Amino acid sequence: MLAILSVLLLYLFNPVFGVWYQQVYCSISESCECDFKPHIRDLEWDLYKNVYGQHLAQDIVSEEVAKFLQNKSPERPLVLSFHGASGTGKTMVSSMLGNHLYSSAMSSPYVHQFVPTLHFPLPDRVKEYREELKSWVQGNLTECARSVFFFDEMEKMPPGLIDVLEPFLGPSHVVFRTNYRKAIYVFIGTTGEEVINRVALENRQAGQEREDIQLEHLQEAIAQAVYNSTTSGFFQSRVIQQKLITRFVPFLPLSRRHVERCVRSQLCQRGSCGRTDVVEAVGGDMLYTPAQGQYFSTTGCKAVPAKINLFL
Repeated sequence: MLAILSVLLLYLFNPVFGVWYQQVYCSISESCECDFKPHIRDLEWDLYKNVYGQHLAQDIVSEEVAKFLQNKSPERPLVLSFHGASGTGKTMVSSMLGNHLYSSAMSSPYVHQFVPTLHFPLPDRVKEYREELKSWVQGNLTECARSVFFFDEMEKMPPGLIDVLEPFLGPSHVVFRTNYRKAIYVFIGTTGEEVINRVALENRQAGQEREDIQLEHLQEAIAQAVYNSTTSGFFQSRVIQQKLITRFVPFLPLSRRHVERCVRSQLCQRGSCGRTDVVEAVGGDMLYTPAQGQYFSTTGCKAVPAKINLFL
């Protein structure tokens, strides 16, 4: 007992020993505390260097994550909901978040990903899925308060399922023996893209800068769109009613300029940075909308790798 007490006193009053003890402990442990190594500066750098045309997503994600992690005792979890058309960067930003929070990145046992077509494929089993999801989330939060949960393809999520998470998302709820306020939840979907695309188009037609689009132009409109859409996992959801989403994050449609930046990035990864001919060919081969104006890529950057293979 005396030996244990001596070790504890050294740990508490000797910072050098404390660091050494943690290093030794983490060398033999796979605990959440050892794997959780957030690098906020690296996340910000990654967002601003490798995500194109998404000033709102860059600002919101970097600011909200930094603010959340700086608070040692948050009142509620961080809940982000990503919205926008396919190919605009939602999955990429989600991966960046996981990669910069845990040393083992997206493969960390404390980063959890749910895809409705894989995990919740049958609409008539929603009641069963609710119990399974609640048990799964609560069990993982008990093991690691800093758990990160990604819910992809929310437009395919059975309505009513996500509401089972309500006790974990708000500040006034108590979940027995579970520290749930340090967790991060990210919902990803295309619902709301019509609202986002309309604002982007009106901005472009008015001759304004893309960066003039502000979050307040879209926040409430996205919330209403996902709440009222029958193809949304948030349809008539209490999560929306109770305002449990920290931020709705809009991903704007991409112009040809942004698509060509995606092409250059991909080419450089393949060791062909100088192929401007391929950049122009891929950019010119994409489909753009609307018919009058041809402002935005219909598939964002999603088709870029396949297009590069055609022209390289």
